[in-house]
Amino acid sequence: MLTAAALGLVVGLILALTGAGGGILAVPLLVFGTGAGVAEAGPIGLLAVGMAAALGAVLGLRAGIVRYRAAMLIAAAGVLLAPAGLWAARSADARWLGVLFALTLLYVAFRTYRQAAAPASGASARGQAPCVRSTADGRFVWTRPCARALGLSGAAAGFLSGLLGVGGGFVMVPALQRYTDLPIQSAVATSLAVIAIISSAGVATAAAQGAIDWPTAAPFAAGALAGMLGGRSLAARIAGPLLQKGFALLSALVALGMIGKAFI
Repeated sequence: MLTAAALGLVVGLILALTGAGGGILAVPLLVFGTGAGVAEAGPIGLLAVGMAAALGAVLGLRAGIVRYRAAMLIAAAGVLLAPAGLWAARSADARWLGVLFALTLLYVAFRTYRQAAAPASGASARGQAPCVRSTADGRFVWTRPCARALGLSGAAAGFLSGLLGVGGGFVMVPALQRYTDLPIQSAVATSLAVIAIISSAGVATAAAQGAIDWPTAAPFAAGALAGMLGGRSLAARIAGPLLQKGFALLSALVALGMIGKAFI
């Protein structure tokens, strides 16, 4: 129980310091720290990441930076695909599921490092993205291309959340930056709202199937919440490109370790 709580604390800190995609390390930490397989660790990681994301989303709503209509559309598509991902995870070979997770983690590491090394850039230029905000009230001008882009992004995030036990922030934040003209703070906050909704659907499905080890999941989730709260005070002081590069390198090392574990 103490081990699970300590691992959850680390996940919460990573989420607070690195943003919505940091929760992808929840499953590897459970795999190496508790000896669980990816299929068993996935629902536990999803519970912890979802709870931490919900906390971040509530804080974002209070700050008025969550685009809740967009979040509901994206999450609706994700909720439809999350059970399919859970079914695929339970049906897949454990070794190859671990390799798939490791490859996904390597992709996240590569994208994070490249983004941290690139010059800072603003939001998408108005008129170039499918989803742009009205100059009158700041709300999205809904069009068919906009709804399609956000819906497909949500479906991908939902399937991956069920398959790998990840919140999908590494899908949603880049998607919102690519398809909308939202500033990064609003994109992250909206992504957290999506993750919270999709994760709750995945956790409910896993719980109904008896796939959650609650003696491990409860302290792990509690630790993640504590880490999220504590990490917010640190984030403003130490967050930045150097931290993002460190997260990317750590993720790459963990991914290589998972590949080695799968074949040894």
